Amino acid sequence: MSSSSLDEFAKFLVNKKLLSSEATVATLVSSEPTGEPVLRKIWEATDLSANGFADEVAHFYGMRRLSLPELVAAKALTDRFSARFLRETSIFPFRAEDGGLKLAAADPSDRAAARAAEIVLGGPVEVEVASFEDIAIILGERIGADEAASPDERRPSASADDDIESLRDLASGAPVVRAVNDLLERAVELRASDIHIEPFRNGLTVRMRVDGLLRTVPAPADALPQALLSRIKILAGLNIAERRLPQDGAARQRIARSDIDIRVATMPTQYGESAVLRLLPQDRGLLDVARLGLSAADEKILMRLLELPHGLLVVTGPTGSGKTTSLATMLSLLNQPSRKILTIEDPVEYELPGVNQSQVKAGIGLTFATAMRAFVRQDPDVIMVGEVRDSETANIAVHAALTGHLVLTTLHTESAAAAIPRLLDLGVEGFLLKSTLRAVIAQRLVRVLCERCKKKRILTQEALEADPRLSALGLRCDDAIYEPVGCERCGGFGYRGRNGIFEILELKGEAYELVGPHADAHSIDRAARRAGMTTMVEDAVAKCRSGVTSTAEVLRVTTIR
Repeated sequence: MSSSSLDEFAKFLVNKKLLSSEATVATLVSSEPTGEPVLRKIWEATDLSANGFADEVAHFYGMRRLSLPELVAAKALTDRFSARFLRETSIFPFRAEDGGLKLAAADPSDRAAARAAEIVLGGPVEVEVASFEDIAIILGERIGADEAASPDERRPSASADDDIESLRDLASGAPVVRAVNDLLERAVELRASDIHIEPFRNGLTVRMRVDGLLRTVPAPADALPQALLSRIKILAGLNIAERRLPQDGAARQRIARSDIDIRVATMPTQYGESAVLRLLPQDRGLLDVARLGLSAADEKILMRLLELPHGLLVVTGPTGSGKTTSLATMLSLLNQPSRKILTIEDPVEYELPGVNQSQVKAGIGLTFATAMRAFVRQDPDVIMVGEVRDSETANIAVHAALTGHLVLTTLHTESAAAAIPRLLDLGVEGFLLKSTLRAVIAQRLVRVLCERCKKKRILTQEALEADPRLSALGLRCDDAIYEPVGCERCGGFGYRGRNGIFEILELKGEAYELVGPHADAHSIDRAARRAGMTTMVEDAVAKCRSGVTSTAEVLRVTTIR
């Protein structure tokens, strides 16, 4: 976009009070020479949705506005272009019903992209406006369909020699490199946290975890599974000749103009090697306690706990429940020049300036326990250990808390109360636990209902009788809840993003007295609830009533007790 055109459009938004100030615009314009998508930056500087922003673009340029259903119904011409070009320029070429050539563009002033499309298509194109999100969705569908259209023509010969050098050559070839890059770009478009690449008898299956749930996506059709896995292993610095043992590695890639850290874990299976790629964007936004989803009462408790000079704070929950994000947020609140903070993690997912972060390297003996022993000699104020997995780590953490340090860590337990008997099982003495443990925070992640399409529903007696679990959640007749519908913004799933549900058990009063050799999680839980603890289910139901999530999500991730 030219500077003058950009400036005029920015002033248009400022006049409509959709953009904060022209000073912001000047900052955005200054980033143009670096190749950053300036129009997307302007969108991100507003509070508009993707479709709302596209409406303003269409109005400013006087062009027709295309919806996602219209793009889906159009006859795509994407097979004539490279996937990367279409995604980087955010354009979707198609043929109109009258036979004319059209181009859906998120940035209609990008004449270079329009001219390139005219050259490829061999004639003039009419430019119309669509949102960044709609174009990303339709390109994901159409490009995947193009790749799957003629697999026999695109797939390299399966009879190729499978020795290591041949495999390395295949993995370095343009089709395989392009296939891996397109896979990573698709994952970023979908906001996926993980990519699962799994070989089965009938071929390769690729799934991506979006908002906590896996979705199947088209597998690359122009690359052998072995070559695809070899390319990923090369990127992660793994041994491509070793296929009998699991391997772990890491890579950093620039995808869609963003730097992404990738953790790669491979595993031999019956039909070949599978791989899981964890995607960790470096620009993960500010770690703000308000984004965690804590209720006002629980947030007040957490802020009070973080003011303690020493003690043990434990965050519990299964894998993928947001424990690492919660710990990183707590550390960001504690991160002040007057405090020395040390962490040992596996892996380091959030980079926190001013915090001394270390990563577990079991191969050379750097474990959670050995790092903790070294930490206490580094004069720290705050220590974070990624997970208490064994008796040695548990006891070192407790003794560090006893000697004047604030220690943050995680455990894998079902509830907050269950963390206490778990620590006792790991060999921590009851009297030491009573002296050091300040609180346990249990959490889960629920999907957030799409603001654009969620639907309000008033519960009837018939609905409660049809599903007794709703009554078990504490819902009553005439209560208002919200349900997913599905629209173009959320990709038809009805949810977009995730939020936490929490319970915070403070070790005090009756719960404190119950800590001992025969501590029982149920007794501690009941005591904490009598003392006013809000359980995860109660927190989740409150979020149902406020329209944050649905009852189906609550029932999926919680256990009614």
